[in-house]
Amino acid sequence: MTVRTRFAPSPTGYLHIGGARTALFNWLFARHHNGKFILRIEDTDVARSTKESIQAILDGMEWLGLNWDEGPFYQSQRFDEYRKHANILLEKGVCYKCYCTPEELEARREAALKEGRPPKYDGRCRDRADEPNMPYAVRFKVPPGTTIVDDVIKGSITFDNSSIEDLIIQRSDGTPTYNFCVVIDDVTMDITHVIRGDDHINNTPKQILIYRALGHKLPIFAHLPMILGSDKTRLSKRHGATSVMAYKDMGFLPHALVNYLARLGWSFGDQEIFSLNELIEKFSLESVGKSSGVFNPEKLLWLNQHYIKDTKSEDLGELMLPFLKEHGISAEADPRLPAIITTLKERAKTIKEMADSSVFYFREKIEYDPKAAQKFLLPENIELFNTLLEKMSGVADFTAHSLEAAFNSILEEKGLKLGKLAQPLRVALTGGTVSPGIFEMLEAMGREMAVSRVKDAIDYMKEVAAKA
Repeated sequence: MTVRTRFAPSPTGYLHIGGARTALFNWLFARHHNGKFILRIEDTDVARSTKESIQAILDGMEWLGLNWDEGPFYQSQRFDEYRKHANILLEKGVCYKCYCTPEELEARREAALKEGRPPKYDGRCRDRADEPNMPYAVRFKVPPGTTIVDDVIKGSITFDNSSIEDLIIQRSDGTPTYNFCVVIDDVTMDITHVIRGDDHINNTPKQILIYRALGHKLPIFAHLPMILGSDKTRLSKRHGATSVMAYKDMGFLPHALVNYLARLGWSFGDQEIFSLNELIEKFSLESVGKSSGVFNPEKLLWLNQHYIKDTKSEDLGELMLPFLKEHGISAEADPRLPAIITTLKERAKTIKEMADSSVFYFREKIEYDPKAAQKFLLPENIELFNTLLEKMSGVADFTAHSLEAAFNSILEEKGLKLGKLAQPLRVALTGGTVSPGIFEMLEAMGREMAVSRVKDAIDYMKEVAAKA
């Protein structure tokens, strides 16, 4: 048997975290078994489905690297297939024509609620013999008894069929309904494993009844526990329920998010960090937990920081360019970019954070933080900066190693500790008191800019002295 899984989102919004995890688990399971992963867009809700949402889903999947083998298939283009199977079920006598109008159904629903009865369809058209010339819906005859869902994750769940009303599979306007479309799609696409969120668990017995009425073998079901926010309640935007592409915009790496989502409900011992090949090799549905995963933004940041450190600076440069453009900086042709990133990547938690902290490398002139300048750019440091300028201009090899040696000679000559020179210089180079290592930063910045910044600082200190 060739394993065939599917991800079937509704295009009524972006690809969110829960959907992305469902897609990932389907993708990993298919890849682990050398099977096929199918993408299906469930766009029968014409009023809410949009082209923008479809594109957002495709963009999110592509960014995460979840490539599909077949599709995307669109339910809106498969109505003939659904009508054909609805007619098959009518001919088999397991469905019937329902002539009840929406108004009649609503009146009965309200009456049932007032009387404290379940507002389910009363089956009055089930055995109707006449066929009036009026629109009708097609309803499925739910048989008596029970339906058992054998779920890989949840175990065996029994549903009493009396709690399931005769569901509509085709509306009076000819459009099919969700539970019917899903079964027909999964049957005709030869889906072997249905891996989806446990918010679908109540749909599963209805779908099983339709499978059996069609005479088709059931797929293997696996319902994934929901993802909770960090406050242990339903995932909200504040706790991570945002668009997958929003994480790209925040400066996360796709594999960091993939690694995080894989561990959100699945585990392999105590291992936290996985390459993509490791995830494919080790993934199994049996290792998916029964309890809800809790979205932890700090854990995601920790993983992202790990992958930033582990990624080549040249590759990070391409990713950082859009964030630099937000600051009005075009650094595509700047040969210093990889070296600049090397000085920043050890501390950065996101690409955006790294770009924000790199701005001083690209500005022709910088502004000093007033408190930092007042404390460190003092007139008494002018002589020290002049000596430093002379040394920096004379260093043949403008590398961290050579610059450190030049600094040490100044400190020895002046009888000073590194902090007395490094911190004023840091303010002169960056405008503030926080930066990468001073020697690595100087090398990445380059001689021309570094010398220019020291000269600007000397001019600034002279102005302060003149005003004193």
